[in-house]
Amino acid sequence: MSSNTTVLPSTHPHFPAALQSGTLLAPCPQIWAIGNLDILAVPLLGFFCATRCPGNVILRTYDLAQSLREASIPVIGGFHTPMEKECLEVLLRGRQPVVVCPARSIERLRMPVGWRKPYAEGRLLILSPFAAHQRRPTTAFAEHRNRFVATLATHIFVAYAGPGSRTAQFCAELVAQHRRIYTLDLPENASLMQHGVMSYAPHDLVALLRHPLGDHSAMAGGTGTSGLACAGHARG
Repeated sequence: MSSNTTVLPSTHPHFPAALQSGTLLAPCPQIWAIGNLDILAVPLLGFFCATRCPGNVILRTYDLAQSLREASIPVIGGFHTPMEKECLEVLLRGRQPVVVCPARSIERLRMPVGWRKPYAEGRLLILSPFAAHQRRPTTAFAEHRNRFVATLATHIFVAYAGPGSRTAQFCAELVAQHRRIYTLDLPENASLMQHGVMSYAPHDLVALLRHPLGDHSAMAGGTGTSGLACAGHARG
């Protein structure tokens, strides 16, 4: 199943104002999107996890993804690392909106089978800050995408980031900007806590997020662009 994309200029009513702040990324003139643009109006939890992480973190993060699904908390992420992909599969089986941001152009995107049902139900949105010729993910694209995701997120969860890693440094930058960043209360995340990242047990974190984020499960099948292909180009 292939999906068409449509350019969403910065003047469009659905264009996120955060993408013009210039705090984490240079202001962008347009973004590309596929899916329900109404999802951009709800608070989103940014979801990050390193490519390699300890087994204890893997188990607890998977449990958290299930709890986020059960609580219908909207989530945004790149969902590229192995742990992120596992959690995306869990989230897409729920009712809440999910935003996927690949580290490449989404022109001529062939939608994975597991994405088709949530897409048809109007609870999936695919966003990209990359032009049509930027078809292959790179390390630079991934870092840019992570800033894109963090810009759009209301709160940010980092399951794990190795000490001294680029992700850990990015977390420190976000904390310095007074962004709300959370992680799991595990010894493996001690370095993140030292950067000022707040740690919680999974059930406590979900309870904290439910109130500010609310229950948006009823959005699926909503009005406007639900289930339609729409696109936008983000800070490139």
